[in-house]
Amino acid sequence: MTAIDGAALLNEVEAFHRRFNVFPHEAAYVAVVLWDAHAHLLDCFESTPRLAFLSPEPGSGKSRALEIVETLVPNPMAAVDASAAALFRAVAGVDGKRPTILFDEIDTIFGPKAGENEQLRGFINAGHRRNRPMFRCVGDGANQTVQAFHSYAAVAVAGLGYLPDTIRDRSVNIRMRRRARNEKIEPYRTRIHEKEGFALRDRLATWAEQVSEQVMNVWPTMPEGVTDRPADVWEPLLAIADAAGGDWPDRAREACVVLVTASKANDKGSLGVRLLTDLRDHVMVGIDRLPTVAILDRLNALDDAPWADLHGKPLDNRRLSRMLAEYMTADTEPITSRNIKAAGSVLKGYYAADLRDAWARYCPPPPESPLPPLPGTENAA
Repeated sequence: MTAIDGAALLNEVEAFHRRFNVFPHEAAYVAVVLWDAHAHLLDCFESTPRLAFLSPEPGSGKSRALEIVETLVPNPMAAVDASAAALFRAVAGVDGKRPTILFDEIDTIFGPKAGENEQLRGFINAGHRRNRPMFRCVGDGANQTVQAFHSYAAVAVAGLGYLPDTIRDRSVNIRMRRRARNEKIEPYRTRIHEKEGFALRDRLATWAEQVSEQVMNVWPTMPEGVTDRPADVWEPLLAIADAAGGDWPDRAREACVVLVTASKANDKGSLGVRLLTDLRDHVMVGIDRLPTVAILDRLNALDDAPWADLHGKPLDNRRLSRMLAEYMTADTEPITSRNIKAAGSVLKGYYAADLRDAWARYCPPPPESPLPPLPGTENAA
């Protein structure tokens, strides 16, 4: 078998995407091409990043991007309305072949009006890593047995808005935009162009066979500062870039830094961390205690904050209490409201002293005046 030039092949795949897709920056083209290739090498890695095309408005090219990906990956399975049970069985093998799952209109599954869809969320999260089966009861009545369903599969999604945090953190996120008037692409016609994509797909599959031993169990050098979950996401893509050679190793690491940095800039953390941060930076600045009613008024009045509209309702004292109780004081007690004496009356409210430990542990440093280190950590390395 003639050896395939991996760098040249990835260049061709990139050129195919560029004919029909306008991505927001060069890093996106690099990431998407490497993701296409990684779908053919899934069994060489311990984890598979999700690929997410997201935008704030329709007409931004998300579905077209997913359509081009569909021609380039092995065994594509469009799963707009597939149930979790169907996906469990599909990954176990449709005609003996594991699918590459493509979810369009993902906002209808995880959007604010779509309910929680916890089984689908669990499926997508569990399938990020190899050997993380999900267990379900199968059978009827008293004859049920527990069966393990393997969920390790490549997944690409497209939709409006944002993904749940647990999925977003396992994804290469491409924030799509509407094309500007000067950004031109070819009209995509399935009956004309699909065969070109299929030909590239077949060559990617052949190349994957040739380099599978080269990319298996390798530890690619990560760019400085890329660790933890982002490293899990990018390790397979960097391993593929290194195997391809040419300028792909350098381009891949540049893309990694760009997209990981962008993800951090857009990441407000969990809703709980956002609440703690807003309390510290906007609500209780220079205040040692504040009644709950005043805290809610200030939170709900913040611009660019979610508190005035949490799934159609403003933050109330019950939800505020529940969210803060997830965090601990310095004495390892749940943060709770306490009595505050004010103008001859007693109101429930919160003390900055109770919040300070959580602020130090969970919140990013304030823009200009970082919090002092936790007691006992002053000399930590």
